[in-house]
Amino acid sequence: MSEIPVKPIGREDIRKLESALLVMSLYDRETLEAIKDPSARVTWVDSLYIAAAAFARERAGMPVSKIAEELGVTEATVRRHLKGETKAGQLVMRIYERLLKEGFKVELPPELAEQCEAKVKELREKLEKVKKALAEILAVAPWR
Repeated sequence: MSEIPVKPIGREDIRKLESALLVMSLYDRETLEAIKDPSARVTWVDSLYIAAAAFARERAGMPVSKIAEELGVTEATVRRHLKGETKAGQLVMRIYERLLKEGFKVELPPELAEQCEAKVKELREKLEKVKKALAEILAVAPWR
């Protein structure tokens, strides 16, 4: 990913900052815990998107009224996220500070990383079996 503009200028910069904030927020331990509950998942992810989008636009100097109009929410909702009065707003603010210090960096929690590694190993083993079976079929194929 190209450099993330922490003070965006223009639509492309806003999109880059918004995307970085959202991705980093989604992989945050707090978010991963919150979205385990299916009933909270949709509203939590939606709130994170609104908070990240509002934050990126606010950093570009866009007024709250314009942010609310673009995102299809009320000005009060935008203000609550920007002031950190919502969990999503607090998280996005924390992620922005991390982005300033460390740059764009996504780390999976150790338990999730282990699960992913195990799944990758399982898929590689299955792929090897398929490759072997295909090689055997091709070795005896009558059209060769």
